[in-house]
Amino acid sequence: MNRYALWKYLIIAVSLLLGLLYTLPNFYGESPAVQISSLRVSANVDTALLQRVEDALKKANIETVGTLLEEGSIKARFADTDIQIKAKDLLESTLGKEYIVALNLLPNSPPWLTNLGALPMYLGLDLRGGVHFMLAVDMEGALEKSLDRYSADIRSTLRENKIPYTGLEKQEKKLILKFRDTEARTKAETEIKSNYPDLGLSEKEADNRYHLIAAIKPEAQIRMQDSAVMQNITTLRNRVNELGVAEPIIQKAGADRVIVQLPGVQDTAKAKDILGRTATLEIRMVDDEHDLDAAIRGKIPFGIELYEERGGGPILVKKQVLLTGERITDAQPGFDKDNQPAVHINLDNSGSRIFKLLTRENVGKRMAILLIEKNQTEVVTAPVIREEIGGGRVQISGRMTSREARDVALLLRAGALAAPMDIIEERTVGPSLGAENIARGYNSTLYGFLAVSFFVIIYYTAFGVISVIALALNILLLVGLLSIMQATLTLPGMAALALTVGMAIDANVLINERIRDELRAGASPQLAIHAGFERAFGTIVDSNITTLIAGIALFAFGSGPIKGFAVVLCLGILTSVFTATFVSRGMVNLMYGSRRRLDHVPIGKIWIPKHSAASGKSISHHEDEIDEDTISTKVKISEQKKEIGQTETIIETDNKVDSTAKTKSDGKTITKTKSKRKTSDTKSLKQ
Repeated sequence: MNRYALWKYLIIAVSLLLGLLYTLPNFYGESPAVQISSLRVSANVDTALLQRVEDALKKANIETVGTLLEEGSIKARFADTDIQIKAKDLLESTLGKEYIVALNLLPNSPPWLTNLGALPMYLGLDLRGGVHFMLAVDMEGALEKSLDRYSADIRSTLRENKIPYTGLEKQEKKLILKFRDTEARTKAETEIKSNYPDLGLSEKEADNRYHLIAAIKPEAQIRMQDSAVMQNITTLRNRVNELGVAEPIIQKAGADRVIVQLPGVQDTAKAKDILGRTATLEIRMVDDEHDLDAAIRGKIPFGIELYEERGGGPILVKKQVLLTGERITDAQPGFDKDNQPAVHINLDNSGSRIFKLLTRENVGKRMAILLIEKNQTEVVTAPVIREEIGGGRVQISGRMTSREARDVALLLRAGALAAPMDIIEERTVGPSLGAENIARGYNSTLYGFLAVSFFVIIYYTAFGVISVIALALNILLLVGLLSIMQATLTLPGMAALALTVGMAIDANVLINERIRDELRAGASPQLAIHAGFERAFGTIVDSNITTLIAGIALFAFGSGPIKGFAVVLCLGILTSVFTATFVSRGMVNLMYGSRRRLDHVPIGKIWIPKHSAASGKSISHHEDEIDEDTISTKVKISEQKKEIGQTETIIETDNKVDSTAKTKSDGKTITKTKSKRKTSDTKSLKQ
């Protein structure tokens, strides 16, 4: 009845072992560190740079706890923040402007745990410290940018369809196209309506000219605003996530606000540098007419710029930009026909049309592909155009490694922001404040656990100890789950953790009280334990499902701290149901299930209501002494469920004759009899 199969104990053992394994990294803490990453994709972060960093620190007598090279960045640990800041200043002056040197915090987990994939759970900004930005999207700038794009596209469309026009101006968020006659204006209106449905058109005549006014429709502006915010969030997330900054939080706040939190990064200036890091592409024509040597000596012709070609020498490039990275829809690393690393770029419709026309008109000339990163321009390659290239697929190759091809593709995918963004709020949370928050949250959870444990053990004795062990295992599994999921724990999350301690014990209280009810009704100890767990299970599930629904709603409709609270709450509900109904029962079955005769359940004092005592009902868990003329009674209760859902309790009593009372004055022998009585009798029952 109260026994578990071996596979159930194995499930409990494996769950607890995994929970312990993935909880361990959270107890090792973090150490201050300096993180070094490349500012430009051409700046390599490799073992040579690692050796250079170690030599610089050793020469300055700055001791490190350890240095490592991983995921395209070098990380050096230090004993305290003072040494960390000294090392950061030294490395900034040593490495120059090609590298980003940022303050960070790194976990102290041993390598064997890290190799098993056991990592500490992420800590939010309020616990770990870091930088917080609130950025506002400049929708006026987004509108201006869209009008500029429409202006260039409309010019190309009119030129391709050979529609004459006398001018195109941008005035007060509108584009004004000027024509000499109505016929040209009508043709232009037809083409613009078919190619640009988001533009609203109206006609106007002024100064003997026929004007066509184009403005972005209101519904298109709303859609553009939402799209710009979401694209900016994606771009920022791509920059931060894929460029090596740890555990960022980037989310929308309101209609045109974006919150960026970088836990562990203590340097605000470097955080701004990381957020502003991007790359775009420009296609220009190479100038082969002017004297390169004269340009090197400083005599650069008007409209020409001098750059360095990657892996080559200086090169003259015209200033006129023929195509930009805004037309890029996708960029992926790959290989060219010679099996050399390359970047494959897909262009949108307008970009495909422009690139096709560009290559058609410049066959035999050199085309320069420039990569602009942090306002630094580099000529990646300058191939000769052999033939017209259509289809919107462009390949960048030549003198790049596989890692550089991957990084260039990443930066091109991240692209430019859809709309300009301004930082309107900036905060830095120090690690000391985060440590204080962690200590307070830990203490609140610990004191709550101790208070609950003290009460439960006093009230339920041995079964209270089992409940407390199940509660401790619940916290262990919850922290382990958070670590496995790499969820971000914030201060509201710690509040949910403390709340889980109080809520999780409810399930054990329901089970213990149900066992008491069964004993109070006269059930045997083993039957009372079995019925207590079985009948309390439905109530536990129902009560926790309602709380789980509320937690899911908080996660779905909340943001920021509310989501952090909801995640811990929902996971805590799942682990508490598992430990209360499965783990605690396993412990009870292990301790009491193998006993054939269990006379007493150590679950505290069972209180009997006064009205029950007055009606003649009483339950005693010890045997009373009997006189010679007293018939001892043994009570055995069995419950049977009938089809109509009612139960009937049958008490079987065996009346035995005492050995000293075999002979009576009348010389008759008393025989053994059996009788059945209904539970409604008010006669006292004694076990």
